[in-house]
Amino acid sequence: MAAEEMRRASASAAAAAATAEAAPAQAGSRWARVWPPALRWIPTSTDRIIAAEKRLLSIVKTGYVQEQVNIGSAPPGSKVRWFRSASDEPRFINTVTFDCKENAPTLVMVHGYGASQGFFFRNFDALANRFRVIAIDQLGWGGSSRPDFTCKSTEETEAWFIDSFEEWRKAKNLSNFVLLGHSFGGYVAAKYALKHPEHVQHLILVGPAGFSSETEHSSEWLTKFRATWKGMLINHLWESNFTPQRIVRGLGPWGPGLVQRYTSARFGTSSTGELLTDQESALLTDYTYHTLAAKASGELCLKYIFSFGAFARKPLLQCASDWKVPTTFIYGQQDWMNYQGAQQARKDMKVPCEIIRVPQGGHFVFIDNPSGFHSAVLYACRDILSGDGGEGITLPHGLISA
Repeated sequence: MAAEEMRRASASAAAAAATAEAAPAQAGSRWARVWPPALRWIPTSTDRIIAAEKRLLSIVKTGYVQEQVNIGSAPPGSKVRWFRSASDEPRFINTVTFDCKENAPTLVMVHGYGASQGFFFRNFDALANRFRVIAIDQLGWGGSSRPDFTCKSTEETEAWFIDSFEEWRKAKNLSNFVLLGHSFGGYVAAKYALKHPEHVQHLILVGPAGFSSETEHSSEWLTKFRATWKGMLINHLWESNFTPQRIVRGLGPWGPGLVQRYTSARFGTSSTGELLTDQESALLTDYTYHTLAAKASGELCLKYIFSFGAFARKPLLQCASDWKVPTTFIYGQQDWMNYQGAQQARKDMKVPCEIIRVPQGGHFVFIDNPSGFHSAVLYACRDILSGDGGEGITLPHGLISA
């Protein structure tokens, strides 16, 4: 997850709506009267996340239904609730399902680390023309439930995401769907397909994380950096599970400003492709702030899944020979994720595997170059969409086969 943007909409109106939603819940309280607006803590909550999501998705022209899908308090037979939670209360996965043509194949979209399903806002319109598009917030992210994160190992952490996704699939009664995951979401999607291949018709991994370990991808620069005081400090923070989201929360009233600088730089001045409009930037900034500033939960997976440098502790490369689902890798041509890991994995796979690179795109290729990304997704699913095996369909112009 090319969407048709409402480029003539008023950016100032969007920013005003975002500011109004971000206002403290008790604006008339004594503290709100004492502190000037610039110094007031900006609250967030699940309701505020869903409201920000609704504003962001107002850009999308295709109709959709938003729901909180009940996944229960734990996987059947599990002795731990998501995970080691003291609460028996049910948990929910925030889900949006877009209108589609009758009998359209199902495409499930899974976001990456530090993101939520709304990051695919530029893709929903175009993909909903061909698929029944369903996008989710993973457990502990976005508008989904945020249980206390008490996992103690890589195995438990993987189960947190894989088992919660499986309970969501059961609740939605889905099978035989295309599963698309971006970055860390690609890691989760791949691990899910390895455990439950019978439900996945095709796997699309967009700039996936976690294919190689540090020993398989040794870096002289990283080794030298770790030996410096800065490297030792950052490595200590990593192993202490100090996440970027903690900075956003800790900055309080200055948190939204930090997020705004990030979105303006990443999808503006430093973008490798199509820039965000003023309206898109304002709405994405508002949405991103609320998803990052909410209670810490799924974000705390970081140190259990990756070592410093984003190297997987249980790399997917070691599982390549066990792959059972046809797979397409999609990378932006300027993606910092290394597509050579996918090339190496393909050598051991016993199922069809393609690697596509999209020009004018970085790690968020679906935002940087939405039309190129859509072409890559449609090409990946050509046999599903055409009904005749996709024979004779050639790689769209501009895309690169790696």
